[in-house]
Amino acid sequence: MSEAYICAAVRSAGGRKNGRLSKVHPIDLGAKVVDALVERSGIDPEAVDDLIFGCVSQVGAQSSNLGRNVCISSVLGESVPGTVVDRQCGSGQQAIHFAAQAVMSGTQDVVIAGGVESMSQVPIGASIIDGYKMEHGTPYGEEIQKRYPGIQFSQFAGAEMLAEKYELSSDELAEFALSSHVKAKQAVEENRFDNEIVPIEVELEDGSLEMHTQDEGIRMDATLDAIRGLEPLQEGGIITAAMASQICDGASAVLVASGEAVEKHGLTPLAKIVAMSVVGTDPVIMLEGPIKATQVVLEKAGMSMDDIDLFEVNEAFGSVPMSWAKALDADMDKLNVNGGAQALGHPLGGTGAKLMTTLVHELRRSGKRYGLLAICEGGGTANGTVVEVC
Repeated sequence: MSEAYICAAVRSAGGRKNGRLSKVHPIDLGAKVVDALVERSGIDPEAVDDLIFGCVSQVGAQSSNLGRNVCISSVLGESVPGTVVDRQCGSGQQAIHFAAQAVMSGTQDVVIAGGVESMSQVPIGASIIDGYKMEHGTPYGEEIQKRYPGIQFSQFAGAEMLAEKYELSSDELAEFALSSHVKAKQAVEENRFDNEIVPIEVELEDGSLEMHTQDEGIRMDATLDAIRGLEPLQEGGIITAAMASQICDGASAVLVASGEAVEKHGLTPLAKIVAMSVVGTDPVIMLEGPIKATQVVLEKAGMSMDDIDLFEVNEAFGSVPMSWAKALDADMDKLNVNGGAQALGHPLGGTGAKLMTTLVHELRRSGKRYGLLAICEGGGTANGTVVEVC
């Protein structure tokens, strides 16, 4: 079986809700990162077998096979088929897994994986809400209602359940939220993201054009007092907006190739995919999956937590990586070292490839060897990936 290599990885800087990227069509945003990916890798577009893009809210501007539309809006053109995948918040990571599985199996040689979400244009839950309004039904049939009577699946509730189960205090969550902004600010000041961010031309309110190159959500002046002063999102809860991921517009893409394709096309591998996992867990608490996904992927890799140099665990809510770290006795100094989604944003379908991009570039920048990515997902699923720098 062939090995799978990441030969290029790029992302847009995140845009805040109704912010700098809000007027860019998600298809065009996806195409721009793909164009940059092709240019940086030096791959001939004709050599790309497929494109797999993650996207969660597949309605409106993000409907009608977003992946194919990204292809025909980019330098890939008509010859690359393109498709779209929904593994909820892990969609971009699952796209990478599908790409890796394709090249490892020998059925394809070069696949672009990534994701995009314009949460300004297509709000979270839009596919459910719009379908309900048009009387097209809901995604929960009779059998689910029988198995989970009276349950309203909610990530907000799940975040609270995690905090309670793992005995996380409001102060701990506030301090972790602050650290996300502090680390992200430091990453910007030290130019750590420069090699991964694709400049995107945006139109400002006055009609002028400017290149968007910095994640828009970072609170450069964040303070613990300000974070502690926010009201909980749910009555009786402890999770506040500061302890949740930011609504974000963004896109990301990675080039995955087999060893044979690397030689044939003269590609330069950045990292090798060592092992992958996808797991199902309790859909009610919903966000606990990264723990199991990490355990499974480490077992597949024949590794332990101590073998991993850097961890990226998506900060859908602060309670997710904190409960993960507590359950697995993780070294917090290795976790989300350049900040996480509480500061940088979580563009849903684009997040998996976004975090992989950051992980690979940071491993190489810091001279580290092994990285692990894990993301919680709606429905109680989760993906885990271990990569090794080349």
